[in-house]
Amino acid sequence: MAKDELFEQRIEKLNRLRDKGIDPYPNSFVRSHTTVEARAILEEPAENQDASEITLAGRLVSLRSMGRLTFAVIRDGQGQIQVSFERDSMGTEKYGVLKDLDLGDFIGVKGEMYRTKTEEITLRTQELTVLTKSLRPMPEKWHGLKDVEQRYRQRYLDLISNEEVRDIFQFRSKFIFTLRSLMEERGFMEVETPVMLPVAAGAMATPFVTTHNALDRTLFLRIATELHLKRLLVGGYDKVFEIGRVFRNEGLDASHNPEFTTMESYEAYGDYESTMVMVEELLSSIAQKLLGTTVVEFRGEKIDFKPPWKRISLVEVVKEWAGIDLFSSENKTAAGLRKSMIDQGLNPAEGTSWAQMADKIIGDVVEPRLIQPTFLLDYPVEMTPLAKFKQGDGNLVERFEGFIGGMEIANAFTELNDPIEQRERFLFQEKSREEFAKEEFDRLDEDFLVAVEHGMPPTGGLGLGIDRLVMVLTGQSTIREVILFPQLRSLE
Repeated sequence: MAKDELFEQRIEKLNRLRDKGIDPYPNSFVRSHTTVEARAILEEPAENQDASEITLAGRLVSLRSMGRLTFAVIRDGQGQIQVSFERDSMGTEKYGVLKDLDLGDFIGVKGEMYRTKTEEITLRTQELTVLTKSLRPMPEKWHGLKDVEQRYRQRYLDLISNEEVRDIFQFRSKFIFTLRSLMEERGFMEVETPVMLPVAAGAMATPFVTTHNALDRTLFLRIATELHLKRLLVGGYDKVFEIGRVFRNEGLDASHNPEFTTMESYEAYGDYESTMVMVEELLSSIAQKLLGTTVVEFRGEKIDFKPPWKRISLVEVVKEWAGIDLFSSENKTAAGLRKSMIDQGLNPAEGTSWAQMADKIIGDVVEPRLIQPTFLLDYPVEMTPLAKFKQGDGNLVERFEGFIGGMEIANAFTELNDPIEQRERFLFQEKSREEFAKEEFDRLDEDFLVAVEHGMPPTGGLGLGIDRLVMVLTGQSTIREVILFPQLRSLE
């Protein structure tokens, strides 16, 4: 039967309910128990527990009529339970309402709990209330929504029909709650910073552009929360963090979505060494609390979050795995590094900056090998304008990225707090953008520089990718499985 015919049939049932004086969309309904609580009454008998006068509500997911007796299953946000309807006890008129119900409708039922002859925990309905008439049929008769594209475009159907999907997002919620709690236990204060900014700075990414009509001003959706959080350290707070969305106008793949969730934190008097320890402790604790283990399976690999994580030098592994010494005399120029990359079978695009070529080496050769939790340490200054120099080395800064399963899940610096050096770094970024117009560079934020000129303490800063961490902990191969409403290409 065509979908529009099913729609019309449900409209007819809707009208019949209204003709009977039944409101198919009442304003509210008071239930006494969830389905899980109702089941517990018989599963875990306790004193003063009354199995009568139980009121439940949920979506109708199964309906089997046997003449005078009908069995149904309703599902709420906690679980599901069987309910029964008996014509002799309900009366013909009330029992007849069942003919105008469909799978997907929401109903309320009141009655007593009992076990059937097959020991199925059931509510014997005395009163039935229609709460919502569903006008469209549920996907594949509850056998599960399988079309991946439809699952993402109509996530509500995915959640209705796939219990494991609901579990993923319940886990995500618990992950964020636990992360927030652990940060607060460490003395961090949660804050909120602007989403729309006059300068899209704090990362190397292309921003989304918008317009504020009243101010007649071009604004950008934030690409990071970093610079405003650092302003708060200038203002006197010692430990701050923010969990929120950031937006980058980039492509889509298994580990990238244009809007994604991060936690950024900044701790006065810390550095990237203390931040590494915090990351290990945070993520291993979360895994243990939520999963009961620090070992998970991701893309066919056993991943162990237990500290200490492996620490490796970026320069050394590039030399070992790619056969390229980033700071040899011949590789200090873009032309020299380009030649070395071609010699090793890596083919950078024409007119690419030194920093972009270094990033390609890391992305192509190093990152895919970092399966177990690993900190990649000490990046070239050209790639990291917001971090302090590594003591005794003018080529490198104190930065680490944390990797799991070949994906970056953390990025952290010993934050640069020398305002003169910071201004020079920003100016270099602006000059590089003019020279390499197709590449992404950070931007000069004058207000941020003025803030740092007032004095910012030594600081350890961190960014964590929430979506990718949830991917790893739930064993999902694509970021779209852990974002409720991912960005998708147009159907047109």
